[in-house]
Amino acid sequence: MRAPTPTRAVTKYHGRKDLGAPALAGNGLPEPEHVEAIVQSHERCVALGVSRIEHPDHSPIARPDFLIAVERNRRLHDHAAPVMSMLREQIARSESMVLLTDAGGTIIHAVGDDDFLDRADKVALRPGANWSEQAKGTNAIGTALVDETPTLVHADEHYLHANQFLTCSAAPILDPRGNILGVLDVSGDFRSYHKHTLALVRMSARMIENRWLTEDFSHAMRLHFHSRAEFIGTLMEGILAIGEDGRIIGANRGALEQLGVSGATLRMQTVETLFGATLAELADHSRARIATPLNLVQPNGRHFAGFVRCNWFAFSSPQPMHAQPMHAQVIDAIAPAADASVPRAAQPAALAELRTGDAQIDTVIEKIRRVLDRDIPILILGETGTGKELLARAIHADSARGKQPFVAVNCASIPESLIEAELFGYDEGAFTGARRKGQTGKIVQANGGTLFLDEIGDMPLPLQAHLLRVLQERQVTPLGSNKAIAVDVTIICATHRNLRGMIEQQAFREDLYYRLNGLAVRLPPLRERSDLSALVRRILDGSGSPRRHHLARDVQQLFECYSWPGNVRQLFQVLRTACVMAGPDSLITRAHLPDDFLEEADAAVRDASRAATSDAAPESVAPAEPDAGAAALPNATLGEQEIELIRRTLESVNGNISEASKRLGISRNTIYRKLRWNRAA
Repeated sequence: MRAPTPTRAVTKYHGRKDLGAPALAGNGLPEPEHVEAIVQSHERCVALGVSRIEHPDHSPIARPDFLIAVERNRRLHDHAAPVMSMLREQIARSESMVLLTDAGGTIIHAVGDDDFLDRADKVALRPGANWSEQAKGTNAIGTALVDETPTLVHADEHYLHANQFLTCSAAPILDPRGNILGVLDVSGDFRSYHKHTLALVRMSARMIENRWLTEDFSHAMRLHFHSRAEFIGTLMEGILAIGEDGRIIGANRGALEQLGVSGATLRMQTVETLFGATLAELADHSRARIATPLNLVQPNGRHFAGFVRCNWFAFSSPQPMHAQPMHAQVIDAIAPAADASVPRAAQPAALAELRTGDAQIDTVIEKIRRVLDRDIPILILGETGTGKELLARAIHADSARGKQPFVAVNCASIPESLIEAELFGYDEGAFTGARRKGQTGKIVQANGGTLFLDEIGDMPLPLQAHLLRVLQERQVTPLGSNKAIAVDVTIICATHRNLRGMIEQQAFREDLYYRLNGLAVRLPPLRERSDLSALVRRILDGSGSPRRHHLARDVQQLFECYSWPGNVRQLFQVLRTACVMAGPDSLITRAHLPDDFLEEADAAVRDASRAATSDAAPESVAPAEPDAGAAALPNATLGEQEIELIRRTLESVNGNISEASKRLGISRNTIYRKLRWNRAA
């Protein structure tokens, strides 16, 4: 189905007073920017294969997944809930509801008029439902997530016919670094449309963002400013968080709008280069008994009034960690954050925190330590979920660049058409859909620090040549620009693919491979590691739960028999779900585990049990050391002696697979495989 052309999109509103007239210009027609946004969204829906007329899937995500999503966004919910209550009072009796989604478009909280909730439920406008464009076509939530701007979608602007009775106003909620935390939305009957609703939503989202920034940087100096002094202290003010070295480390949306720059560009500035004011001057102002506005002047001559806020006790302390994306939660659970009360020099290094007793991991860490800060690129190999980004972050933290930016790019998750712009950035008007003021690329954002290219094997061939040139010349030219930007970055790459095989198939550049592969290290899959119990304990201790969870004996055995195809990431998700499902119980039992995991794990236990007992001797055999076990079968083949040694070791440790693997120096998976092979033979 063809997307509507701009002309048709404009024409369809003319004279439609019964539907209201969203985003109208002075001539009574919709604003061109609004029309263009709707047209582009419809075109994306066509490209995604979304059907306008077929009955959409209204199934919510599974309850365990929903509980995890709510828990993961607990801080966002806590900041948004009181704001949503205030917003609901302002739109009361308008047949509307207020919604909060996570960064993926899944609704995690909703409040609204009872008489509208039933109608909303019929189109899955309820917690647990996903309202991304891919799931629900053009809608305010999904389109706001894509465009990263406040969005109104009214009546038949919705791509799905089923949603055209709605009018929806949504605004993305951003953290101080410009990352999307979620979306705040007001949806209602299209006949209840009011032109001020979007402004209310936008200001409410800004209120949440300001609260988030203030809490995130309670330790830092904060500069509140505006071109008009009377607006300081209102939602219109700009807020900058300033580090101990004077560098800008965070900003709210008001600051970005007033200064006319992106967050990434702003974080490359210091307060002195931005306003000509030194850190000492700001500190003196914050200590003044009678506070008068600071006169701040930019190099271009623009004047601002400002006030400084600072918690002096916290200003000298390390930055606290708050709610984070899932991958960061996995990292914190496995490699706990440093204790803010302990001097940095006395704290354990990040790489050392990854040690949990597995010899293979210890070897990897020792290799990395030898090349740290030697300008040798590191290539991390391993299956999906083995902790490649975790290791990359630890390398960065322990390096001399540890206080500089760490920028991660997943080459497999970005569409091929956008990855070049994402990496190298672009100037205004570089391509259709580009932001008005352009965008700083990931490589420039990482300047001075570390750029982590995850799944480098999925990078398109043409882009590989561009990346190689950047690495050789150490400068980046954004798309649509003829000005090169000098960069100084350390590159860490990771992949689950066989890059040598890809080189033979001409799917990966050989010259880039040798440029990135200074030291290649392989992270073992979880099934080959001997530290499962230690990992479980560390993840449980880092779950943030007020109680100390532990596994029931049968659950521990289940974990030991399972092959963990999703590796550490899967282990984290299973334990995270179990902790939420356990509620007030400290003991995690089978009842708290996901059903699909139980089915797979139970099958693994049955296979291992049959393999271990099928050829066992009827009478018990005294425990034997490896040499004694081999001598017990003098005429046996080497393979038979190996199997007998495994059996005797298992008997000596009462069937504990993990303990047997440690004693034998092989993985649990190897034990299962050899026993199954022997049974089949």
